[in-house]
This record gives sequence, structure tokens and C-alpha cells, in this order.
Amino acid sequence: PGRGFSNHPFRKEYQIVNLCDLEAKFQNGDNVDTVSLFKKGLVKKPELPVKVLGKGEIDIALTVSVDAVSSGAKAKIEAAGGKVETPTATGSSADA
Repeated sequence: PGRGFSNHPFRKEYQIVNLCDLEAKFQNGDNVDTVSLFKKGLVKKPELPVKVLGKGEIDIALTVSVDAVSSGAKAKIEAAGGKVETPTATGSSADA
């Protein structure tokens, strides 16, 4: 039997997409979400969470709305004139 406590059952497994992939598959002004990433073949399962990482450069303005975005990717997207939308946690204790 295993001993101790593990956070493994509670951790999130993200599907990773890099900025260089976004620039190759999307046009200027496109909206990027999980469904559009699935349709373009960048993620395998649309029901799993997606995280955008900052590998590569981006020169087109995109509206990115996925589950998570790294700080480097967010800075590069906004510098190119794009916008980043991530879902906010609902029911947080900050409201109380």
C-alpha cells in the first residue's frame, strides 16, 4: 500500500500550445479558444484545459481566451496588439 499524501489526483493536466503554433495557424484578428484550437489540430481533446506558453514570437493581434496563459505569452500577445481573457475563479473568498 502507498503511504503518505499525494496531490496527483487533484492536479490539472494542461494541453500545451505555443505562440509559434498560434501564429502559424491563425490570421490577424482571430479569436482563439479551445474549440478553434481543436478544429485547427493544435489540441487533441476540447474538453481538457489549455495553456498557452511563450515559446516563439507573435506579430499578429489575437484574442486568446483559454484556461491559462503564461506571463511571458501574455506579454507577447499584448505587445502584438492582442488581448488575453482567462476565466476567473468563481466563489472566491475575496468577495466576502
